[in-house]
Amino acid sequence: MSKIPDITIIGGGIIGLLTAREFLQAGATVTVIEKNQIGQESSWAGGGILLPLYPWRQPDAITRLVIHSLTLYPLLATQLKAETGIDPEWNPCGLLIAKNPDLAAAIDWCNCNNVRFEPAGAEFFSRINAEPDNPLWLPDIAQARNPRLVKSLKQDLINKSANLVEQCVPKGITLERDRITAVTTSSGRFSVNQLIICAGAWTGQLFQELFPTIGNAPKVVPVKGQMLLFEAERDTLPYMVLDEDQYLIPRLDGKILAGSTVEQDDFNKITSKEARNRLESFALKLLPALNHYPLTHHWAGLRPGTEQGVPYIDKHPEISNLSINAGHFRNGLAMGPASAQLMVDLILGRPEAVAPEPYKLSSLH
Repeated sequence: MSKIPDITIIGGGIIGLLTAREFLQAGATVTVIEKNQIGQESSWAGGGILLPLYPWRQPDAITRLVIHSLTLYPLLATQLKAETGIDPEWNPCGLLIAKNPDLAAAIDWCNCNNVRFEPAGAEFFSRINAEPDNPLWLPDIAQARNPRLVKSLKQDLINKSANLVEQCVPKGITLERDRITAVTTSSGRFSVNQLIICAGAWTGQLFQELFPTIGNAPKVVPVKGQMLLFEAERDTLPYMVLDEDQYLIPRLDGKILAGSTVEQDDFNKITSKEARNRLESFALKLLPALNHYPLTHHWAGLRPGTEQGVPYIDKHPEISNLSINAGHFRNGLAMGPASAQLMVDLILGRPEAVAPEPYKLSSLH
């Protein structure tokens, strides 16, 4: 018989993979169960900016995870590239925010969180067509190429002997008193010691299916986002640009992403012509050079939405070996490393690097 793993994680997106890696680093054995392919949902579909849009407009609970994650990313990216040979393309290319009507709040946030900033001069607008309003340049803000990050994390887990089970749909659980003993899936029965749900946009639905009579269900719902990709050349745009609620993200090979929409559309991932036209119009107007390059891809993903964008990172108060790490909305990559560390801190009883109270199931999210 195979040994029961210390940790079983349902969900193989960025949060599940980072949580698995943190447990492996701590010496635990880990199984990850993913209903589709590892990392092919929201983690693959997003843009990869490692900062929330206008973070001074977000709850402080988001800031705390983001700021700690910023300190963890350089080493994480270096280790993944060295140990897997897959470059996650962590790239501190900087972020230009074209419009800041709430400039005082922006400066206060940057000062309080030691994020470097400076006014963005005319040189930043030589190649983009924006109407600046107190523009800010954040030179240290990075991006990660999320498909590459997911691919490198998956390989890293394989190298560290994690058990990754794909195309495996959870169907039910065996609960004895206050403890889960097994998960029944489309691929068979998995005995568990500790179970963590990291199922992204499916977390709320999955929790209701597995625990229909248990309270404290996380309120996580799908929020669709659509994006475009232009096949541009290197140095067409050297930095990320945020203009109102849309943005451009240049990859190291020159490709440029344009995003994104925020749509309440249940679990529908079908793209729309309306969204394509709106995003294309934004991108071509903001960066006229894109008129010379083809628009090659248009896709949609489902973000794990909560009311305020604050994730659930907590041990369940009624089921002794159940935990949740989900609900990161648009900021799974930006909050991911710190979220994984906090989850492991809570389960292993380590001192928490981030105060856990805002992420409890009983807190507002």
